[in-house]
Amino acid sequence: MIKEMDMKNFKNIRKIGISVVVFLTIMVSSCTELKDESYNTIIGSQFTATDSDLAALAGSAYVNWRIVLNDWNGLYRANEVSGDEMLTPARPNGWVDGGVYRRIHEHKWTTDDDIVVNTWSRTYAGITNCNRVIFQVESNAIPVPEADKAALIAEMKILRASYYWVLCDFFGNVPIVDKFDVPEGFLPKQNTRKEVYDFIVKEVTENISKVSAEKNQKTYGKFNQWAAHALLAKVYLNAGVYTGTPAWDKCITECDAIINSGVGYGLESNQKDVFVTNNENSKEIIFALPFDSKYVTNWNAFDIHMQTLQPENQATYNLESSPWGGVCAVPQYINTFDTDDSRYKDNYIKGLQYKANGDVILATLGEYKGKPLAYINELPGVDFSEEVHGFRLGKFEIAMGATNRLSNDFPIFRYADVLLMKAECLLRQGKADEAAVIVTQVRARNFKSAPEKATVTGAQLMGGSTYDYGLRNHITSTTEGGADIQYGRFLDELGYEFCQEGRRRTDMIRFGMFTKKSWLSHSPNGDYRVLFPIPLGEIQKNANLKQNTGY
Repeated sequence: MIKEMDMKNFKNIRKIGISVVVFLTIMVSSCTELKDESYNTIIGSQFTATDSDLAALAGSAYVNWRIVLNDWNGLYRANEVSGDEMLTPARPNGWVDGGVYRRIHEHKWTTDDDIVVNTWSRTYAGITNCNRVIFQVESNAIPVPEADKAALIAEMKILRASYYWVLCDFFGNVPIVDKFDVPEGFLPKQNTRKEVYDFIVKEVTENISKVSAEKNQKTYGKFNQWAAHALLAKVYLNAGVYTGTPAWDKCITECDAIINSGVGYGLESNQKDVFVTNNENSKEIIFALPFDSKYVTNWNAFDIHMQTLQPENQATYNLESSPWGGVCAVPQYINTFDTDDSRYKDNYIKGLQYKANGDVILATLGEYKGKPLAYINELPGVDFSEEVHGFRLGKFEIAMGATNRLSNDFPIFRYADVLLMKAECLLRQGKADEAAVIVTQVRARNFKSAPEKATVTGAQLMGGSTYDYGLRNHITSTTEGGADIQYGRFLDELGYEFCQEGRRRTDMIRFGMFTKKSWLSHSPNGDYRVLFPIPLGEIQKNANLKQNTGY
């Protein structure tokens, strides 16, 4: 087993899932080789961690990020399906599931819905793993060379801060737990959202200089200095939401640190290259969650293709399993695109569908059974749809012969995001023309067939959204428009560039319209919905926790 892993050393570093396997293998083999009766522990005096051991030790705490984001009914679904870009309507083959997806779309989630419970428990599991590694290193339970100890602890603290960023954004007022060796029966006290924000900033700023400044295979998928700067930028970008006090200048400083780093980050010439199956060498990726279906084997690890394609599309990609046909784009959102934009062309699966051999695919479900399967930009509503309704999600390349799990790495922070964070801060500081130069830079790669359309002006970015908001379903139609959204055109730009990346809710909240506008079957359902509720089970277990307002 160890020799096999050595032959794939680059994957030991790149694929976190493999790192955990290596780590567990090392632990088991080390325990077996020790001539001692302690079979469930590593004897500190007889174990010296190597570089690969340290990577695996750290990797065990990164795994939870993948679980938090992409496992079933987790952060990705909560952030995307609650927004105005996508939804999961009832389909001829199901997707009702007790109304959970409809509740997300309509902002009627409850204190015990999966997206609430899973995001809380999975994120705190990540924090616990960080605390465990820090404790093991600091206590010498796992001996680490002194030269490596400070960097490893710093990395774990920044990783832990990234988990707290999820909690701060999602729940607001949550307990800060920064120790692993807590007493039995320990019940943490609740912190304010401002305290959580301050903790994140403090942890990252105090530790950023202690982690690697290298950008290479060894630091890929880990928090090096540049990933830490990106995390800080993201937190500062949303400081006004989290604390009531914006931090635009601080966000720009963090973005500039990456822009001026000189280590090789930049825009890909084609946006699609960031999301291909083998995207680990993309110069645009700053921090990603590594995936490989050979090693990340839990069923729902990364199955967006299964959730969006109709069953018949199995023949399009020769998939190992038949897709389930659920999630799709909101038609009003699709209508905001310029059809010359390559992001419209490349990131959505639309029109007539074909098998891999070129034959036309026929629908097999509902009213369109026996007719050509052609995805159209129409949708009756969250409560009803046919196979043909809604463009499907195709930003991440679907490899021929893929399993139910994709092998694309998932970018959390990428260079285009850094550029547009800086642009947004400039815009909000009254420097619209400077912001427009950056936005135009990002747009340029997406309008190669019509380069004149890439240019955007500061005046345009100051204007409202082109999104035609209002209820649009088979029951009701209303008109709200988006002209009243401050900097709405910039919000549109974020939608074009970052669709399907698990972040739409956060952007909508920052632009003040997540709880104000209607789309498809969604009507505003209370401003308190900018935060999710603390899970009912957690409230019942811990008397120190107070529920978020409105729930």
